[in-house]
Amino acid sequence: MKPWLLAIAAALCLITLPWAAFAEPPMPLTPAADNPAAHLGEPTAAKIAAGLAAHRAFYKLTLDTSHGGDVIAATGTMSYEVMDACDGWAVQQRLDMTITNRDGQDVRMVSDYATWESKDGLRMRFRMRQTTDAATTEVTSGEASVDHPGGAGEVRYSLPKVNVQKLPAGTLFPMWHTATIIAAAEQGKKVLALPLFDGTGDTGAQDTSVVITSWHKPEPFRFAPLAALPSGNVHVAFFDRTPDASEPDYEVGMHYWENGVADQLNMDFGDFVMQGKLDQFKLASPHHC
Repeated sequence: MKPWLLAIAAALCLITLPWAAFAEPPMPLTPAADNPAAHLGEPTAAKIAAGLAAHRAFYKLTLDTSHGGDVIAATGTMSYEVMDACDGWAVQQRLDMTITNRDGQDVRMVSDYATWESKDGLRMRFRMRQTTDAATTEVTSGEASVDHPGGAGEVRYSLPKVNVQKLPAGTLFPMWHTATIIAAAEQGKKVLALPLFDGTGDTGAQDTSVVITSWHKPEPFRFAPLAALPSGNVHVAFFDRTPDASEPDYEVGMHYWENGVADQLNMDFGDFVMQGKLDQFKLASPHHC
């Protein structure tokens, strides 16, 4: 199971499309300081990135579907916190699931994930630890960078072993990936193809195929800070960057708000699908740098 650990949201039907036929080039990754349009009305990725919200969110997870595999029951939680670190975002996330197999055995799987990502989208530090029944099954840590907005870069792993890998041109880190999707939604785009590096594995960047199925004007919602914002449904499929990667490694349905907060999630791990709902939410107090 791949531990996808981003701000993820609302339940969607999982969509299968011939991605290569429809995908558009990545949107430009342009820091606000170098992009005059970011200060105007145009919903650029830089403008959206500047408004991503520091917040705490807690999700309750339940089993949505089992595809005839070994999983017959599953429950869990996910906590997610974004902190404004002035020159970057510090993110901490914990995914905790207990899965019951056909033999009646409970298996607890926990992923702890932490990142720091510069607000210009050029640098990232990451650390991920996954355990199964308290035994560590996967660890990654290191730092990554891209040469310039929209350029290529590299990731330097310190765990599980010292290793350097190249990142393709256009690679986005998680917060800018979110901002790019939201900006595209506000521009009326429907399909994107975006390279992503998130640090949850030791194989470098992945390809993501994004389908934006809706984008709505503000509407009533039980968390007042979100009710004043537009929001919409997104489906993302993650592919390994290998020639034979015809099937996604992982898929997620999301409902994003304009400030990057997600209120539900639908995570397809292949053998089973977990659905989550936002149970607790709090915006962080304004941070003065």
